[in-house]
Amino acid sequence: MQYRTARMLIPSIALACIAGVAIAADQGSSAASWKHQQLKFNYMGFTSHYTCDALQDKVRQVLKHFGARDGLKVQATGCANGPNQTSPYAWVDAEFDALVPDSSAGDVKGQWKSVRLSGNRPTFMGAGECELVEQMKPLLTQGFALRDLTYTTRCSPHQVSLGDYDVHGEVLQPATP
Repeated sequence: MQYRTARMLIPSIALACIAGVAIAADQGSSAASWKHQQLKFNYMGFTSHYTCDALQDKVRQVLKHFGARDGLKVQATGCANGPNQTSPYAWVDAEFDALVPDSSAGDVKGQWKSVRLSGNRPTFMGAGECELVEQMKPLLTQGFALRDLTYTTRCSPHQVSLGDYDVHGEVLQPATP
């Protein structure tokens, strides 16, 4: 009798496991659509100074890391010492498309993916960029669909220390096939 019961249970358990895997795989994806963003922030650095070109490149890398679609535009202006000189301040305009959840007209399959910014993570980030990460917070939190976000900055003017910034959570990005 026990053998027959076990023989009947095995297919049921296998079917339940397969269904569970399918449900778990689907939980990571959601309907989404691209939303055009135009955001600005002012950069003022006591520790790290950038040329306008270097600041544009760094902001562009961060936006791409968070999932901004190709074709984004970043413009830094007002660099006090000229275009090829480092400056403690600048105005940054960013124009990009980012995924947002959209259950009604979602034409893109989105997936929640882990994202992190900290010293040397990803490799284009370095120590001493705490002020930039701190001042980009409105750009990132308003421009992207995020969940479970921890945004920690402990910037000390004129000091570079490991662990002075750590941003991590999940961002909605295009699903990978």
